[in-house]
Amino acid sequence: MSTIEKLGTSLMNALRKIIRAPVVDEATVKELVKDVQRALLQADANVQLVLEISNRIEGRSLKEKLPPGIPRREHVVKVLYDELTKFLGEKPAKIPIETGKTRVYMLVGIQGTGKTTTAAKLTRYFQKKGLKPALVCADTYRPGAYAQLKQLADKINVPVIGEGEKDPIKIAVHGVKKLRKEGYEVIILDTAGRHKDEVSLVEEMKDTARAVKPDEIILVVDATMGQQAAAQAKAFNEATKIGSILVTKLDSTARGGGALSAVAATGAPIKFIGTGEKIDDLEAFVPSRFVGRLLGMGDIEGLVQKVREAEAVVPEKKAKALLSGRFTLTDMYEQMEAMKSLGPLKSILKMVPGAGYNVPDKAIDVAEDRIKKWKYIIQSMTKKEREDPKILNSSRIRRVARGSGTTEKSVKELVKQYSLMKKYMKSFKRMRLPKKFSSKLGIDRI
Repeated sequence: MSTIEKLGTSLMNALRKIIRAPVVDEATVKELVKDVQRALLQADANVQLVLEISNRIEGRSLKEKLPPGIPRREHVVKVLYDELTKFLGEKPAKIPIETGKTRVYMLVGIQGTGKTTTAAKLTRYFQKKGLKPALVCADTYRPGAYAQLKQLADKINVPVIGEGEKDPIKIAVHGVKKLRKEGYEVIILDTAGRHKDEVSLVEEMKDTARAVKPDEIILVVDATMGQQAAAQAKAFNEATKIGSILVTKLDSTARGGGALSAVAATGAPIKFIGTGEKIDDLEAFVPSRFVGRLLGMGDIEGLVQKVREAEAVVPEKKAKALLSGRFTLTDMYEQMEAMKSLGPLKSILKMVPGAGYNVPDKAIDVAEDRIKKWKYIIQSMTKKEREDPKILNSSRIRRVARGSGTTEKSVKELVKQYSLMKKYMKSFKRMRLPKKFSSKLGIDRI
């Protein structure tokens, strides 16, 4: 479990004490404040900032006049939510999404922050928003930087400019100019990693910014740096005006709370956070939603957004077949693939109020492992078997189990689950669909 998850669990446990307490008095509030202090300090948050937030939580909880009809218990929960949100930046930074106009984002940061991978993730983020993005690799110092970026870019089918030329400023200017002319709406410029004390590289960064004139400079900060992230943010901001900050490795670090609070304290807005290793594991940083997840209140808005992004248009013919109970193992496989595109099951559950920290990690791992096995099993079947699983006799089940590297028990388990899902689908036959759906499908009663 990462420290961000531990922080969430600790804060949620502190909240539960308030919710379950028979009476919410001064002693209860003081105990909550101590629990919050302990949780934040364990996440490497700055001591002074922790004291400030603690004093505000205690002061507001005990001294503020309660709103009409609101019990103190609910007021304390709201105060905690408000102050934690303020602690991390309060309002989300604006991310312009404009079609037909080119915006250039220049990424800067020290070596080892995962900047090149982040450049591809950021490109993917804008691609999912319906924009036409491209990449420029102006890192000529690290061997294999271009090859790495090209490999990542190929996965999402976006172009990269930067091969062959040795002068990073020339690469940046030429690449941005060329991509602008070709009508790309977002250009991500990846620069060489540097240290705040490396004078020549910092000067090169300033020269690149002057030559390219990016719409925004994004500082990529590694969450494992903890409170030290503030010093890096301050030094880079003094060298060239930083428009926003992107925090990477927030999913696995022991010092994520420290990095977030330290960077937020510099006044530079955090726009994005890296939440995993996959190219889709980058999200816009919305303090209120982030705190909601930490406190186990969920992030329904974020979950809905993920579903929308993963949504596939179902052809009318297939929709009619599914709604009338004609459900095959091929359809089941497609559903599992669609679920996979939402992201890890664990991250999805965190967005559901109350579920994030209530489901044991072991249970989630078992569920994910089972889904993975079922996909291998379906892949090992013939087309006829996928369309009509009833023909799966003992010898066929043995063959499928061997082909998928699983057991006969797993194959039977899949078939049983499929039968239950098909039975559920058939239950729609007895339902009358709302007119707006039935008219689209050309049906009244299914």
